[in-house]
Amino acid sequence: MAQCVQSVQEFIQDSFVPMVAVLCSEDAERVTRKNSLSFPELLRPFCRLTSEGHLRDPNNQVVVVKGLRISMTGINTRPPQTPEMHRLLSQAVSVCQPPEGSPANVITAGDYDLNISDRTVKASVPWYSDWKETLTQLSSSKYYTATTPWFETYRENFLQSMPASEHEFLNHYLACMLVVSSCEAVPTEQFLKLSQEQHRIQHSGEYTHPKWFIPNTLKYYVLLHDISEGDEQRADSVYEDMKQRYGTQGCYLLKINSRSGRTGADEQMPDPWSQYLHKTSIHSPVSLYEESAVSNVVENNIETHPLQLDQPTDAGYPCNNANQSVNNVDMTRPQKQASVTSHTTPTPRGTCLTLNDHDHIRQFIQEFTFRGLLPHIEKNIRQLNDQLVSRKGLSRSLFSATKKLFGGGKVPEKSIAELKNTAGLLYPSEAPELQIRKMADLCFLVQHYELAYNCYHTAKKDFLSDQAMLYAAGALEMAAVAAFLQSGAPRPYPAHYMDTAIQTYRDVCKNMLLAERCCLLSAEILKSQTKYSDAATLLIKMTSEDSDLRSALLLEQAAHCFINMRVPMVRKFAFHMILAGHRFSKAGQKRHALRCYCQALQVYKGKGWALAEDHINFTIGRQSFTLRQPDNAVAAFRHILINDSKQSAVQQTAFLREYLYVYKVTGDGSLPQLPLPCLHSSQTRVFFGHERRLAKGEKQAATHVSLDQEFDRDLSQLWRELEERVVAVVNRGAVPITFQPSQCCLNSQTDNLRYPLAVVEEPIIVEVVFRNPLKVPLALSALCLLWKFTPKDFSDPQGSTAGETITNEKEATMALNDIIDTQVIPEFTLSPEETKVARLKLLPHKTGELHVLGVVYNLGTGEVDNSEGSLAEGLMCVRGQQNLEIQGSRLNMTKEEKTSVTYGPDHRLDPIIAPPMPLLEVFFINFPTGLLCGEIRKAWVEFVNVSAVPLTGLRVASTHPEFFTFGSATSNGSSSNLLFKDMYCFMFSTGSAFLCKCPIIKMFIE
Repeated sequence: MAQCVQSVQEFIQDSFVPMVAVLCSEDAERVTRKNSLSFPELLRPFCRLTSEGHLRDPNNQVVVVKGLRISMTGINTRPPQTPEMHRLLSQAVSVCQPPEGSPANVITAGDYDLNISDRTVKASVPWYSDWKETLTQLSSSKYYTATTPWFETYRENFLQSMPASEHEFLNHYLACMLVVSSCEAVPTEQFLKLSQEQHRIQHSGEYTHPKWFIPNTLKYYVLLHDISEGDEQRADSVYEDMKQRYGTQGCYLLKINSRSGRTGADEQMPDPWSQYLHKTSIHSPVSLYEESAVSNVVENNIETHPLQLDQPTDAGYPCNNANQSVNNVDMTRPQKQASVTSHTTPTPRGTCLTLNDHDHIRQFIQEFTFRGLLPHIEKNIRQLNDQLVSRKGLSRSLFSATKKLFGGGKVPEKSIAELKNTAGLLYPSEAPELQIRKMADLCFLVQHYELAYNCYHTAKKDFLSDQAMLYAAGALEMAAVAAFLQSGAPRPYPAHYMDTAIQTYRDVCKNMLLAERCCLLSAEILKSQTKYSDAATLLIKMTSEDSDLRSALLLEQAAHCFINMRVPMVRKFAFHMILAGHRFSKAGQKRHALRCYCQALQVYKGKGWALAEDHINFTIGRQSFTLRQPDNAVAAFRHILINDSKQSAVQQTAFLREYLYVYKVTGDGSLPQLPLPCLHSSQTRVFFGHERRLAKGEKQAATHVSLDQEFDRDLSQLWRELEERVVAVVNRGAVPITFQPSQCCLNSQTDNLRYPLAVVEEPIIVEVVFRNPLKVPLALSALCLLWKFTPKDFSDPQGSTAGETITNEKEATMALNDIIDTQVIPEFTLSPEETKVARLKLLPHKTGELHVLGVVYNLGTGEVDNSEGSLAEGLMCVRGQQNLEIQGSRLNMTKEEKTSVTYGPDHRLDPIIAPPMPLLEVFFINFPTGLLCGEIRKAWVEFVNVSAVPLTGLRVASTHPEFFTFGSATSNGSSSNLLFKDMYCFMFSTGSAFLCKCPIIKMFIE
């Protein structure tokens, strides 16, 4: 289980406390209402004793009572009905959430690092010392474990809302406090009326609730004096009369309201009530739609208490009216979270009280406990002991002797299934068995655990003899708890007692409330003894279909048990967190469900369990979308789609539709990053220049680089060397340092360290490779390149910027066509698991720096629902983008680069748009397809300048210049846009080659 704020001893002691009823007159209630509090609420923060109490047991041994807490509730309080109880518990869990931005608790278990967001970090079992130190802000301790405050809140509210039953007395009232204001005309008469009212409630038989511990209930008379209004001398006089009537140990004068609410409005006073009362505003904000989901969730009905009488809603309770509290879930321990939510400003409490008043109330509680309650309990323990000795000793001894005589030394062992179902058996109130149980409960409440255990053990035998299984289960439960709480641990914790009690409650008595209480107690005890495996088994056994919320919380605690073992069972932790998340979701606890799935994902992620990981991510996506967390939802759905999924085509279609729907609903106008199709950025190729015109008739286009050709590294190196020779000849034998070989087509194998050169009015073609990883088709529409462009004036020697950077990410592509004409592909379909190439074109109209960022498109499923037609397809379509992020080649020149993994830049998508240049096209006419050895043939070549810029200084370079020669010029034809007006005749011999590369010609012009 997760670490709790309270120790197991504190938890058990606070779960079973002496209960005191409070009955106030109208004037007394008016006095306390000045502080926006009822009288029980006024006392609640001061009901834990800070000093030790003492009493003597029947053997005259002193029993020390430490840290005793008293529960003060109104006499009209009634337990909530089952639907109301479910609603309160659901809201209590819902409003208790991990705070956002809280430090993370990272637990290393084997090969796993589990990040558990946590409210607090406390020490746990010793073997955590081997786990690594994580976030320094957590704690100075080296022991870490997670806490689950929502479970503690649920457990606390659950135990507080337990109805009182006939088979035990732990939730029965031990005393009744009668409160009268000193401003009454005759306070003693009012005390008499209240006393008679209490007697009528307890003994008339008209009321099923509240239940009383013993017939002779302690009545404690409290005279409440308002200092700001009342006559103090009269109050003292009335109190003296009370001491004469009720004794000094049976009455008290409590003075409060030392200041008026008006005069103390500006003074800040502590508010100790806020953590004890139900808050009017929740601690962690929960949206209204989630609260509605929690309140509307339908839990299966839990079986009601078998001994609880069915009563009308407004009958059977004392002082039952609309103006009085009917909530039983307000005990005297601090409320960690609110059970009732409201979004109004909380009313200030205690505005008429000073710190001296606080001390008066604290002193009053101590006086009542030490001089009234504890002596009363001590007297009743002695009386019960005397009654049992006198009434039961002889008969039981004779019965025992008879059993021994006939061989029946002890009750024969029987399984639960063999025992007769006597869960509805009722003992008379004066039955010796109940008197033993009553004495055991009294001893337990005052921390006399040894005597309590002996009494429980004796009662257990009697109940089993009578086959009163409900009573026997209760005795077994409390005997196990008393044995555990005994100081010095004289006997080991009898876990089998608890197992038998749980099985009896659940299977024989059909009472899941008592079985759940027993499970919570036993699991906490087992956890304190580091028996995490036994605790996990117990918690898992208590899960059922009748309550999703309970099952979710217990499964989550079982998961924490697995992670807290000496050898952490990480996969079991994750599996049970998944089960807990599923039950949280069914219970309407969406935030807790999401948290469970996210924690489990840490174990399944990246371990090759594709189907499990897909299921978790899909659930996280849906829960995040429900909780209005679109970023988390998109990230979860994206993770399902980007990997090679092993899901069926139908399931993949569902995932894709869910993903597109989330984007469609939550889109904020910006272009999202789409996960589909897969974009192979490293295979992107870029071509600069026009696509060559095809030759017609006898014309044959000169050899040129194109996207249809495969890259040949050797041929590329040959062209580079040839270009260097031309440059060297032009520059008188030297190659300039700034020389950059011209490249028309760039890919992953070319040198992309420098920015490529493009020309205004010449197209840039980008070839992008898409892959559809799914088993369903994908439909892309309006596909185009996403770019960013910065205009620059290259006529200026410094290349100054001629305008602001523009992009087509937000602006319409058509509006920017006067700067860069962007080609749009209307439809682009990818078949299932297909890899396909798309060639996208840009035509720049201005000089500057261009950066191709990625692609933009509309993504759809590629399928149209026949029942919904085109409308469904329109809804399942989202416009988004994918970035082209290309990693350069690894650098391996220097020592540092060789000893580290360093990659250079790749600028193939970052061309510089230069001013217009000449552009030469070459065609051969009657070019021979074959030659004989030594044969000489004549061919014609046609040079065409398709640019508006004149071309001059044409040079021809060849690796074998001796294989061809220029013929004489002719006077055929002319063209206004050609520098060469005549056709030249070239004589080719065998094996000759004419190499003419357009970029070389453009580079070396005059």
